[in-house]
Amino acid sequence: MAAAASSSSAAEERRGIPAAAFVEDVETYLRQSGLDVNACLSLLQERLQQYKIVEMKLLAQQRDLQAKIPDIHKCLDIVAALQSKKTLITDYEVSEGIYSRARIEATDSVCLWLGANVMLQYSRQEAFALLQKNLENAKASLQVLLADLQFLRDQETITQVTIARVYNWDVHQRRIKQPINES
Repeated sequence: MAAAASSSSAAEERRGIPAAAFVEDVETYLRQSGLDVNACLSLLQERLQQYKIVEMKLLAQQRDLQAKIPDIHKCLDIVAALQSKKTLITDYEVSEGIYSRARIEATDSVCLWLGANVMLQYSRQEAFALLQKNLENAKASLQVLLADLQFLRDQETITQVTIARVYNWDVHQRRIKQPINES
């Protein structure tokens, strides 16, 4: 059994997500880590649960970003419409299920809702540039998040394979030690 205990992953961690080590030789891995089979399995299960918690958080962030991008597109469309037309007639929601019609005269400024009860007034050009930058940032964040999720899923798979390898090794060792009953 001259194989190494584990091969190092291409990346040790990605944005705080630790990389899982693929265990090639279970016996050497257990000896080097100083763990027995049960402690090793417990440790791997705990790591797998940690990965699942991080995955849930990342999926929530992904849903938020995927909802935010269409909203930014809508705002960009509205600012573009304001820039191209002198007068705009639109329907807007007054309260849930109640709409009203408004006539918006040409204006040089736009108010953007920034969240946390904050609204700021910008020129149309500034508003368009800000929204464009927000859209680019949201798309870039989504790409990074998707890469993080892929990395995380790879680590979950490696951990699950390692758990199976340790368990199977343990079963094999027990069979070897078990006396053969000849009838």
